[in-house]
Amino acid sequence: MQGEKVEFLKGQQVTVEITGLGSSGEGVGRINGFTVFVEGALTGESAKVKLLTVKKNYAVGELLLIEKSSSERVEAPCPLFSKCGGCQLQHLSYEAQLTAKREQVQAALIRIGRLPVADVLPVLNGPSLYYRNKMLFPVGGTPGKAQIGCYARASHIVVDVLECIIQHPVNNQIMNTVRDWMNDCRIPPYSENTGSGVVRHIMGRVGARSGEAMAVLVTSKEQAPYMEKLVDRLKTTIPGIASIQSIVNTEEGNVALSGKSVLLYGKETISDSIGDFKFNISAKSFFQVNSAQTEVLYNTAVEMAGLTGVETVVEVYCGAGSISLFLAARAKKVLSIELSEDAVKDARMNAAFNKCDNVEFIAGDAALEMPKLAAAGTTADVVLLDPPRAGCSIKVLEAIDVLTPARIVYISCNPSSLARDVGILSDCGYRIDKIQPVDMFPMTSHVECVVSLERGKIAK
Repeated sequence: MQGEKVEFLKGQQVTVEITGLGSSGEGVGRINGFTVFVEGALTGESAKVKLLTVKKNYAVGELLLIEKSSSERVEAPCPLFSKCGGCQLQHLSYEAQLTAKREQVQAALIRIGRLPVADVLPVLNGPSLYYRNKMLFPVGGTPGKAQIGCYARASHIVVDVLECIIQHPVNNQIMNTVRDWMNDCRIPPYSENTGSGVVRHIMGRVGARSGEAMAVLVTSKEQAPYMEKLVDRLKTTIPGIASIQSIVNTEEGNVALSGKSVLLYGKETISDSIGDFKFNISAKSFFQVNSAQTEVLYNTAVEMAGLTGVETVVEVYCGAGSISLFLAARAKKVLSIELSEDAVKDARMNAAFNKCDNVEFIAGDAALEMPKLAAAGTTADVVLLDPPRAGCSIKVLEAIDVLTPARIVYISCNPSSLARDVGILSDCGYRIDKIQPVDMFPMTSHVECVVSLERGKIAK
């Protein structure tokens, strides 16, 4: 009977009608109002499921059988899709992925942001394969049988990958060259459990437009064996190799890029460009991983800012200053704030490299620096936010109000934290003007989004 309370048990097999996708790409269905999450199931499907975890208000189930298949289900292009945790949506057609991501943003804004209306524009799409300019893969296995790739889903077991179909082909070449070297020289992979072994992670970076490539070996020891052989192999096999480095990481756990960088060949940075601007990218610097869609994202944000050349823009979480230059090209002045002093150094270098003299970079906590700017008489026409996945701290959001900008542009890689923060800004008197998702990460459940808000504007 509909509405009757039903008790579910671990190990029980049930049939679930999937009505949507969760934030990690899993199918979501209900039985008598009880929510069941099913990895691998798609919207519109009827799935036979074994309940693995049963909580008070939800369960997590293992997909046993698709009894009715979605018309949008496709064969995953990667043979490792069912094992690897790197992608979540390869079994869904690309057009349907875009629809699902739009719905994810809309649902978060309504449910978490408490917004009565969330009119989300269609997702701006881009190349769906071989788009990532940065690879950072863990290493596992044993001497002579190294494994390099993504972790298996919900584990730290390395899935050995010969070709990752969302990585730039040069990154795949770097990965395979390092694996061959490790196997031929019997270099022991690092073990998180025992702390023994040498090679922890492999990183590759490619300048999509410059063609320059960087290979970085993360090791547990400063004097890793046979490094000169690796350098020779990379120089021979990798087109455009311009930088070979090692990072010595002696910390416990799986944090990758912590430690001292050592240049083994070439130069410290590689170059790439976004739009009209060129950037020098170091081993540890942040740079968007999808070069083609980054230009789309930045142009969208600048357009939403409504710049005419007379505005003062305050940018928060500016990183290495890539979007700062896009803003400076259309504004009178840009004040960019970033907590990381290393990132600010990169930002100042990139601004000088591009002869951009109307942007100032401030190293500090935005929650403290924005009130300082206001106290010094600075007013902001626009505030642009580009925080990490966790979103903005409440103190940063409160500090924005001190500058009283007429417009806020918020770039987010996490619909949940975006919705929370937009809800707070709405309580401060800002209303959504436009919501534009951008597909920066095809084949995965992640979606980038740009939202513009205006002070005192009535919600659409």
